[in-house]
Amino acid sequence: MARIPVNSSNIASVGYDAATSSLQIEFLNGKVYEYYEVPESEFDGLVNAGSPGGYFHANIKNIYSYAEI
Repeated sequence: MARIPVNSSNIASVGYDAATSSLQIEFLNGKVYEYYEVPESEFDGLVNAGSPGGYFHANIKNIYSYAEI
């Protein structure tokens, strides 16, 4: 899935696949995680957040199941 860069001190890029409701997040340390059953509105919120890292911690981390890919 294609990812787009975001302006964050922790996150390098994010991508979303609407067909599978999967969100990919690439962190600046090079690790990539895929989160499952994520509504597209969460992706939109993450991309448009003033602080993508803050949005991630408040709305995605520890809420959706995930795997490192």
